[in-house]
Amino acid sequence: MTPPRPVLVLTHVAHEGPGLIARALDGVPLSTRTVVDDPRPALPCVADLAGLVVMGGPQDADDDLGHPGLPAERRLLAAAVDAGLPVLGVCLGMQLLALSLGAGLHRRHGTQIGFGEVEVVDPDPVLSPAGPRPTVLHWHSDAVDLPSGAQLLARDDVTPVQAFRAGSAVGLQFHLEVDPTILDLWLDTPVMTGDLDAEEVAAVRLGSRQHLAALRPAADLGLAAFAQQVRERG
Repeated sequence: MTPPRPVLVLTHVAHEGPGLIARALDGVPLSTRTVVDDPRPALPCVADLAGLVVMGGPQDADDDLGHPGLPAERRLLAAAVDAGLPVLGVCLGMQLLALSLGAGLHRRHGTQIGFGEVEVVDPDPVLSPAGPRPTVLHWHSDAVDLPSGAQLLARDDVTPVQAFRAGSAVGLQFHLEVDPTILDLWLDTPVMTGDLDAEEVAAVRLGSRQHLAALRPAADLGLAAFAQQVRERG
C-alpha cells in the first residue's frame, strides 16, 4: 500500500509553528522544515505532497540576500499553485505566496499588532465561518498587492489585502492558527515584543482573553475546510 503523502510545513522561527492548523490536520502526516537561511534547500516535489503550509516569521519576504532560502520557498509555492495543491500561507507565508505569483511587497506599509476587525469581502470556506467582520490577531508591518487573477477575501483600512485566494491557495495576513498558549509564548519571546511597551503587551493579553475564545469555533471550521482539501488530495 502506498503511504499517504505528507503536508509540508515551512517555518521560519521556532515560536511560529502551525498551531491550530496542525490540530485540523490531525491524522495527516506532517513534515516540518526550516530552510529560510539555507541557500540550496532540498525541498520535495509538489507531486510528493498532499498540501503545503507556510508560516510566519520576522523576515522580509523579499530579503533574499539576508535569507537565501526564500527564493526556493517562493518557487515551491508557485509550483504548488500551478499544480492545484492545497496551500495555506500565514503572515510571512502569505507574503511569500503573493510574491511567488508576481505581486509586489510594501515594507513597513503599516504596523498592526494585536486584535482588530477585518472585513470579509468574498465568501470562502476558510474565512466564511468567521462572519463578515471577525476580530482577528494581527502581527505584521508589511503588506502585499493582490496577485493578478487572485480573489480578494478580506481587507481593512490599514492593509488592503488581508486575505486572498489564488486557485488552490489561500493567504492570510492574520493569525487564525494561534491559541492562548501560543500567544503567551509570543508575548514571552523578546524578538516578538521588543518594539512594544508594557501597555501594548498588556493590551494584547487582554485581547487574548476577549477574542481568541470567541474566534476559535470559526477558526476550527475554516482550518477544517483546508484540511478536508488536503485529505481529498492525499
